[in-house]
Amino acid sequence: MEITKALAALQPLYGKNNVEIVTLEGRRVRGTVRSMKTTQALTTPSVKIECANGEIVKIPFPSIAEIKDHN
Repeated sequence: MEITKALAALQPLYGKNNVEIVTLEGRRVRGTVRSMKTTQALTTPSVKIECANGEIVKIPFPSIAEIKDHN
């Protein structure tokens, strides 16, 4: 998914729980959107999702295939 499309889709979901992200590899991560890093130089833009068990998963925007809002 393009970075601009991913950012546009994730911004209204920031802080919401029950958001699922499917990666290009088929990995599914479901939880609360906690952080979106888009402006730091020399880093890949990414989103951090807090899962129900408290684990924080960092997903780079280029590896996002689909974003689902289950709210």
